[in-house]
Amino acid sequence: MKLNGSDIIAEVLIEHGVDTVFGYPGGAVLNIYDALYKYRDKIHHILTAHEQGASHAADGYARATGKTGVVIATSGPGATNLVTGIATAYMDSVPMVAITGNVGTSLIGRDAFQEVYITGITMPITKHNFMVQDISELADILREAFRIANSGRKGPVLVDIPKDVTAAITDFEPETPKPIEDNTVLIPEKLEEAAKYINAAHRPVIEIGGGVVSSEASDLVRELVEKAGIPACHTLMAAGVLGYSEPLNYGLVGMHGSYVTNKAIDEADCLLAIGTRFSDRVALNTDRFANKAKVIQIDIDQSEINKNVMVDTYLTGDIKTILTAFMPLIKPAEHKDWLTTLDEYKKDDYVPVDSSDHITPHQLVRAICEDTDKDTIYVTDVGQHQMWAAQYLEHTAAHHFLTSGGLGTMGYGYGAAIGAQVACPDKRVVHITGDGSFHMNMNEACTAVSYNLPIITVIFDNRVLGMVRQWQTCFYGKRYSQTDPERKTDFVKVIEGFGGKGFHVKTLDEFKKAYKLAQKENGPVWIACDIGKDERVLPMIPAGKTVDDILVAPNCDTCPKQCYKKQK
Repeated sequence: MKLNGSDIIAEVLIEHGVDTVFGYPGGAVLNIYDALYKYRDKIHHILTAHEQGASHAADGYARATGKTGVVIATSGPGATNLVTGIATAYMDSVPMVAITGNVGTSLIGRDAFQEVYITGITMPITKHNFMVQDISELADILREAFRIANSGRKGPVLVDIPKDVTAAITDFEPETPKPIEDNTVLIPEKLEEAAKYINAAHRPVIEIGGGVVSSEASDLVRELVEKAGIPACHTLMAAGVLGYSEPLNYGLVGMHGSYVTNKAIDEADCLLAIGTRFSDRVALNTDRFANKAKVIQIDIDQSEINKNVMVDTYLTGDIKTILTAFMPLIKPAEHKDWLTTLDEYKKDDYVPVDSSDHITPHQLVRAICEDTDKDTIYVTDVGQHQMWAAQYLEHTAAHHFLTSGGLGTMGYGYGAAIGAQVACPDKRVVHITGDGSFHMNMNEACTAVSYNLPIITVIFDNRVLGMVRQWQTCFYGKRYSQTDPERKTDFVKVIEGFGGKGFHVKTLDEFKKAYKLAQKENGPVWIACDIGKDERVLPMIPAGKTVDDILVAPNCDTCPKQCYKKQK
């Protein structure tokens, strides 16, 4: 059959199971939006306030479902407004297809109105990108974009389409998407070598990364942990792979991980790293990281092997495929002595102090958990609130903690929460943010109101740029350069102006009452919570340091034992 380019775009989206897209119309994509009007019974379009919000929404949709997020933007500023969202998805390996319009092919390279070289701009932050210059290639390029986004290490792909291509007509034949190929090559000798290290270990540790979530391998990891009796920790991107109450889950590792998790890696004689790239927020000092251990790395991306931490052996490919072959080689074990040692290290973990007269971050997060269904999806922005959420939320499932890990994108949260709520209308979505991050994306409140999305936003309002200020406190002699913005924002009035509901609370009891009321609303609710500007994320290992340098008390910047004494 003969179709124009815009109808072909819609047909290929439908081929790939896409029923929801996020975006913002403009001149170069008018033909595409005309097709979306015709296909509106099959493709639901969410109009955001800003293209960056649309890109984060597509990202949140993908993380919450495991499907490919799709975002559409016009040429020029529309396309460049996607860049931060694309980079966010790239750093965290999120499958996304970004479709941008461009000026007609006859105007390319002439500095036409709203022309920009978006494929050049996004080349370093996409798995691949395309400019379609021939209508006959459009369908196959779009299909290839979806394949690339979902094969190997997942990530974003951009397809730039000139306006005349969206209007041109060509023959179109529907196709069934080909299954994503699993190119894992299992090498028996390597499997046996890795199993030998684990079976011989007395102090093994498993470090779980975001690749486990991408591979949908959580159940296999749990089976491995339980069979081998190995204590496990997780990076920010793997929160929820193991439930918070599972006995061998020791929690977050890295800069703001617990003392016991970081000490476990420091003392381990075998470290099995699954789907994690040893980022600088986890392996803060790569020369000292797990330097007593035989290190085994399992990752789908060959380029991550020996990039940040040198390993003793590795297995590359799909994690689920590898663990399925690996499991029969692992002997059941208990490691009682090692677990007893870790219980001793736990005694030196940072213990936050409760307060009865003001809101503390850990009490706030726990109050959220106490009154929220375990199937809730939590979304954060970036900063102190993000780390408090990672530390204290009662994570129970993968795909239920959405946050910008690699890029650390302030302003990510509300767009991603919209994407998650659209993807999962029957689940509660709670957006946890700080006043600094939220000022970057609160404009998306109009989107949440327009679509009656019952997202609850909890604002940790300390009236400062908390994480930067914390670093200024610890490492810059309390020289608070531009981290006390003196903003007078009334969050209740702002959300009411958008058409939503707002609360302002100063005590924990006030928060609990407001939170109960928020859950009864059919649209978005903001709860602004006053917290102290000097609250810190603890524990903390300074950049480039080790667990021996951990800070565990509110006024501590020396060694762990002195800190611990100060805390007591």
